[in-house]
Amino acid sequence: MIRLQATPPSNVDDAIAMLQTAAAIELGTLPPYLYAKFSILPGTNPAAVDRLGMIVVQEMIHLCLVCNILNALGATPQLKAPVYPCTLGDVGPPGGEPLTIHLLPFGPDSMAQGMAIEEPEEVPPYQVVNLLMASGGAMTIGQYYALVDAFLGTLPATAWTPDNNQITDDQFFAGQLFAVNGYADAHNAIQQIVSEGEGAKDDPLDFQNELAHFYRFGEIFYDKVLTKIPEDPGYQWGPAPLGVDWSAAYPAIPDPGSHDFSADSKAAQAAQAACNAAYSGMIDALQLAVKGEAGQLGAAVRKMFELRMAAMAALQIPLADGKNVAGPSFLYTPTGSGASA
Repeated sequence: MIRLQATPPSNVDDAIAMLQTAAAIELGTLPPYLYAKFSILPGTNPAAVDRLGMIVVQEMIHLCLVCNILNALGATPQLKAPVYPCTLGDVGPPGGEPLTIHLLPFGPDSMAQGMAIEEPEEVPPYQVVNLLMASGGAMTIGQYYALVDAFLGTLPATAWTPDNNQITDDQFFAGQLFAVNGYADAHNAIQQIVSEGEGAKDDPLDFQNELAHFYRFGEIFYDKVLTKIPEDPGYQWGPAPLGVDWSAAYPAIPDPGSHDFSADSKAAQAAQAACNAAYSGMIDALQLAVKGEAGQLGAAVRKMFELRMAAMAALQIPLADGKNVAGPSFLYTPTGSGASA
């Protein structure tokens, strides 16, 4: 669970700071989720690929919606690419360590990490798992958003700037991405973000009647379809298998950004450079998009496809040990387009 320390905002600047943190978390989930997806061998694990792909798309939408709220409040979203491993602002449980996010190849560990990131305030006791609940003063991502939402509901109409650098669905994500021009829109955006990530308090389904991210990761982790049952608590993992083949993945190293490529082949080094260039282009395009530049969301999506192609090339080049490969390091290199490292 990502636990965030915060107090209710008392002014617009406080709310803006909290939303900037939220945007950083939404952005920060993209590389670990993409790393897991990219490292699945082509043509295998279709159910897992489908679920991970949907999660990535929705995280991109969540990032845009948070930035729409920031723009509507007259702020300028600032996207800062993290360097992995990192904590994404997590403070950890009382007496424990923060949740450190790693770039992990497809496997039980990467799916468990996804569940930990998306873990809701209360985890229903479905068979097979009963995870720890939140305790102390720290809060889940959903609780954190609730604090911001409650404050935004107190703002007068004059606090909002309609039509300020809004990203809408005329480029991508039809029906899911919308402008924020006041509190009602901001509330709807926050509800969508929390619902798609964690589900409702007693329901794994989001507002579209689809499984929330936590439960999609869970289906892959347990290799069991989450199934509705008539008895309490209403769902169980299985008995039908999802169809996961953990062996059908590239032998990719974890956290390639921490790997020294100097002993590896020129091809492996060039592949990493290509991955980093595509990722940096994606971040730069996103930064321009959230600042209101037309067409840049489409450019960001195209860069994500470029990143996928570069990753596929990198994952097929052996490292010096002759056993492993490296997926993209997701290291941002400034290109002069305005994003920050």
